[in-house]
Amino acid sequence: MEEHIAVAENETPIADATTVSDEIEATIPEDAASETIVAEPTPITNTTISETETIIEAIVGTNAEESEDETLKERHDIPMLDYDALSLESLVAELKNLVTNEKVMSVKDHVEEIKKSFLAKYYHLLEEKKEEFLAENPDTTEDFAYHSPIKTQFDQYYSLFKDNKNAHFKSLQSNLKSNLENRLAIVEELKELINPQENIKDTLKHFNELRDRWKNAGPIPKDKYNHVWNNYHFHVENFYDYLHLDREARDLDFKHNLEQKQKIIARVEELVNEDDINKAFRELQDLHKLWKEDIGPVSREHRDEIWNKFSDLTKQMHDKREVLFEKMRGTELENLEKKKEIIAQIEVLATEKVNAHAQWLQQIEKVEALRTAFFSAGKVPSEVNEETWAAFKTAVRNFNSFKNSFYKDIKKDQNNNLSRKTALVAKAKELQESTDFAVTTPIMKQIQEEWKQIGHVPRKYSDKIWIEFKDACNHYFDKLKEQKNEENSEEIQAFDNKKAYLETLRSFQMTGDHKTDLDAIKLHIETWKKFGKVPFSRRHVEGKFNKVLDALFEKLSLSKKESEMMRFSNRMDQLSENNDTRKLEGEKIFLMRKIDEIKNEIFQLENNIQFFANTRNAKKENSIVLEVRKNIEKHREEMELLKDKLKQLRKLNDA
Repeated sequence: MEEHIAVAENETPIADATTVSDEIEATIPEDAASETIVAEPTPITNTTISETETIIEAIVGTNAEESEDETLKERHDIPMLDYDALSLESLVAELKNLVTNEKVMSVKDHVEEIKKSFLAKYYHLLEEKKEEFLAENPDTTEDFAYHSPIKTQFDQYYSLFKDNKNAHFKSLQSNLKSNLENRLAIVEELKELINPQENIKDTLKHFNELRDRWKNAGPIPKDKYNHVWNNYHFHVENFYDYLHLDREARDLDFKHNLEQKQKIIARVEELVNEDDINKAFRELQDLHKLWKEDIGPVSREHRDEIWNKFSDLTKQMHDKREVLFEKMRGTELENLEKKKEIIAQIEVLATEKVNAHAQWLQQIEKVEALRTAFFSAGKVPSEVNEETWAAFKTAVRNFNSFKNSFYKDIKKDQNNNLSRKTALVAKAKELQESTDFAVTTPIMKQIQEEWKQIGHVPRKYSDKIWIEFKDACNHYFDKLKEQKNEENSEEIQAFDNKKAYLETLRSFQMTGDHKTDLDAIKLHIETWKKFGKVPFSRRHVEGKFNKVLDALFEKLSLSKKESEMMRFSNRMDQLSENNDTRKLEGEKIFLMRKIDEIKNEIFQLENNIQFFANTRNAKKENSIVLEVRKNIEKHREEMELLKDKLKQLRKLNDA
């Protein structure tokens, strides 16, 4: 019997089986670093071999983690989005989808990336809101508070994730501990098989039973994975090599294992040429697990050769993936340049002096567009991510401070505007119940015009004060509308009465007695006036009445002056009844201007007569002088009539 202990595949030689068992049974803290034992013998002769070992150890570590929790495998099938490019709302929607539809451990990395992106953006938003609050309330003693429904939703789904994860870990830890105990017991039984006194057939049968039990023993803690598996393989190989077993059975098993490992190598050779490098590398990890966990050892003559070939192919796959990572890094560097340019543009906007609210709205819109572009620009190299994010926050914060300083300066104006508008609200409320519409309506209209001329007030008061002002104005003008509706009904009735009276007036016959007929006409005029005002759109009835009066006056033997004054008086009374102050004022101006024109004309004519009086034939007036004197007299009569009209109009205004 050969006195040696065989070295396991990729195994560091261990002193003896008892020491191995003692090391396995030792309790290792959960957070302690796991002991690494490499799976195949690979002499470390140069840098390349050492690098290959490192690559394989990384694969072993990943497989150990996934062996502990099978749900971790599924994380590779769930795309890791560029969460920095998503809005707060989109991040919460993605979190909800992952937490409610996927297994908790398969999305743990995704959830933590979402949390990181969400909190960074949310706290940045919180800083901006606080700066706005302090800018609007520089002297306040009130504590800043900001509550966002989106943050509440995020907390809800993240709490659900944590609860699910805790429940999952609690269940998992119990199973892992039990499985570890089973596997350690199997290793102990393997050690006991090395007993030359037992029947070889019974020993082989027991050995196969142990292998079957091992395959079905379930996952164990990842920090024990490599150590336990390597010791299991150590004792399996020890069983083959240390004992003088049935060489035919052993060689058949070695041959079968060699064929299985050669198939794995063939598949890896295909994967090296696979276009989807990440998918290929993921399958390579599974093949490493299959090689380690499911396939037994091969004969010594093939062990180093086949393992080295598998290791070389593994490195080739790793190198291809590194090339892909370099390409991704190139994209990340491009994204970094984009984000730097965006930050530079925001920094410029933080120095451009703007003096109007409308212009600031444009500046704010530009910054919002740049913010969106920043979040959509994609990932940057991880080593500069924090630095880039900090530069972005600083640029936006500087812009907000610059903007807030402007609004702080106009805060005083806004408070002054608030005082002026508050005074107008008080005045509008004071007048809203007035029924003196003729006096109040112009005042209310003037109040509304003044309101339009006043600028902005602080935002927290604008809605309230506008509603108060609008309600007071609406209340008054609704009453005015009701009053006008009542007046309109009276005016329509007056129109109907005047229309009917006009028909009866057309059949009026004069008696021929001057006084009787004049009194009758005057009575018609008084009756007509008593009917009252007619709607504006139906004032044509007044013109028809005036035509009837003109015809009646012509039949009377009145002087021209009397007739003209009666017509004028009637027309002015109608304008007064209709409250047409504009036309009354216009008539007054017309009379005054006409009187001045006639005065000037008389003055000019009198000058002409004076000229003739100084001539030789002054004592003998010729026909021209007589004509001028008649013209002067005519003008004096016209002027007297105009003066009488003006006098009557002024009495009407005074009344």
